[in-house]
Amino acid sequence: MSIKFMFQKIFNKKMSKNFLIGIGIAVILVAGLITIKDEFLFWISTDENTASQDLNKCADGGNVALIKIRGGIVNYSIDPKDDPNGIYYDPDSVSSDNVMREIEEAENNDAIKGIVVEIDSPGGIPVAGEEIMNSLLSLKMPTVAFIRERGLSAGYLVATAADKIYASRTSDVGSIGVTMSYMDYSKQNEKEGLTYNQLSTGKFKDMGDSDKELTAEEKSLLMSDLEKSHQIFVEYVAKNRNMDIEAVKKLADGSSMIAQDAIDAGLVDEIGGINEAKAYLENKLGEAVKMCEYAK
Repeated sequence: MSIKFMFQKIFNKKMSKNFLIGIGIAVILVAGLITIKDEFLFWISTDENTASQDLNKCADGGNVALIKIRGGIVNYSIDPKDDPNGIYYDPDSVSSDNVMREIEEAENNDAIKGIVVEIDSPGGIPVAGEEIMNSLLSLKMPTVAFIRERGLSAGYLVATAADKIYASRTSDVGSIGVTMSYMDYSKQNEKEGLTYNQLSTGKFKDMGDSDKELTAEEKSLLMSDLEKSHQIFVEYVAKNRNMDIEAVKKLADGSSMIAQDAIDAGLVDEIGGINEAKAYLENKLGEAVKMCEYAK
């Protein structure tokens, strides 16, 4: 079983069947189904503080590393040159493997004294978000995150690992919750004269197959997993943000919120972007910030 903390996605029947073969059902952490549409429901423009910055490569100098969390968060990504047909490579994703490598390089670079984490993500796989979160929490240097368009689900989980979180006034933040919704094609198949031949050992082995109806017992089992995943997410947010867990539970209904509401709720510290993040680190470090990034 694969779990995702992610913004809601939808994909067609052919893609759905191929995706579910061999892995059962995907669990997605809020706002969503399984695969992203070509466009999201709405787009919000962020302010000038999130404008692109000219950066050096960290090998060429700089005292603060910029780590970019852009797109869906996955454990690893396939290099496009190894996937010429584009079946497994998703350019709109970031892998925890790559991000953790960048964090480790920054940690081992004596010139790097702080880290800025830029986040624009709908969420992703919980393990991947947790890996990035733990890598950031283990650092002994100051870290600051700023959320651009969205910091949702696993994307927000990563943000909670920073010492301070900024968001633009129109950023979309939060989405703490769990869903496992998916398309059931069994009735459509029946109309088309297709028969589902169940050939599996273990009564739950083909649970979540889109070509069969979900039984009450299967749904109960899956909901139990969802509730446990939800509780883990809530516990991480409460611990990392130093919030009362009951307060986080009240917020963890799967909804997202605009930045000021997130500040009022304790999920974000201040309105701001990359300039405010740099100013925060300049104050912490007592010196001018020169940002750099590691080669992808």
